[in-house]
Amino acid sequence: QVQLVESGGGLVRAGDSLKLSCAASGRTINNYAMAWFRQAPGKEREFVAAFAWSGSSTYYSDSVKGRFTISRDNAKNTVYLQMNSLKSEDTAVYYCAARLGPGNIVRGHTYDTWGQGTQVTVSS
Repeated sequence: QVQLVESGGGLVRAGDSLKLSCAASGRTINNYAMAWFRQAPGKEREFVAAFAWSGSSTYYSDSVKGRFTISRDNAKNTVYLQMNSLKSEDTAVYYCAARLGPGNIVRGHTYDTWGQGTQVTVSS
């Protein structure tokens, strides 16, 4: 079973950048679909970005496309989320998720391993 630990969250101003990390342990994530989700107060969890299980294909929600970039370093067993041009509406707890095998990229319930989350707060 893989374990995930997110880091890199913090308080930034609108327009700033932040890079989140998701360090995996227990198993190599080379064959895992890896995703970032977020949940703002009073809102449902939403998909942000993901690597497909089958390879290096990436997917983004419309709200972050062009501003956020998901990447991975297999040697470090880590996935990253580079967030640029941050907006106040990006404020949320960001979660890393993993799934071994194919499944719906954007639906959180298809992922079976989650990290504890890291808070990102963007002040306007």
